[in-house]
Amino acid sequence: MMDTAAAPTPPSAEAEAFFTTALHELAKSGIPHLLGGTYAVSAYTGITRRTKDLDIVCKPGDGLRILERFKHLGYTIEIEDERWLGKVFEGEHFFDIIFAAGHGNLAVNDTWFAHAPRCEVLGITVQLVAPTELIWSKAFVQARHRYDGADIIHMILRQHERIDWERLLAHIDLDWEVLLGLIRA
Repeated sequence: MMDTAAAPTPPSAEAEAFFTTALHELAKSGIPHLLGGTYAVSAYTGITRRTKDLDIVCKPGDGLRILERFKHLGYTIEIEDERWLGKVFEGEHFFDIIFAAGHGNLAVNDTWFAHAPRCEVLGITVQLVAPTELIWSKAFVQARHRYDGADIIHMILRQHERIDWERLLAHIDLDWEVLLGLIRA
């Protein structure tokens, strides 16, 4: 099991309680999922920062199962974009269900789970998105309002020995210039 060096700061005690409950419910569900986003970046880099949510990563069919489970438990759910993203809400607090990259072309599959380390987050043992897949997914977050290039550089600096460069290049494939542009930045 991986030892975490840092953990993000939830926006409030209520948000942290919601995140903890969500992780417990996900663990009880038996539905395969990974923790990504700020929690994974913090675990891999040691960088602590505020976070507004959890990023739960899963295969597309499992995303619908997770949403249905939380709907059955009384939470509000929303499919924000049927190509890649759903959300579970408790009041103003939420977590994302991510089953593909933002443009919808990179669906999460079994490869994501094959290399995912375990770690403890909020007192619950979870599997993190592996550094290789985390970099791959973040490479395509390049918009006016959101850019994850700094996360990628920190991941490379802190986790270079855990990154499977051949697998990353196989994932990126025809979009290799995207990764090159981030590394050269």
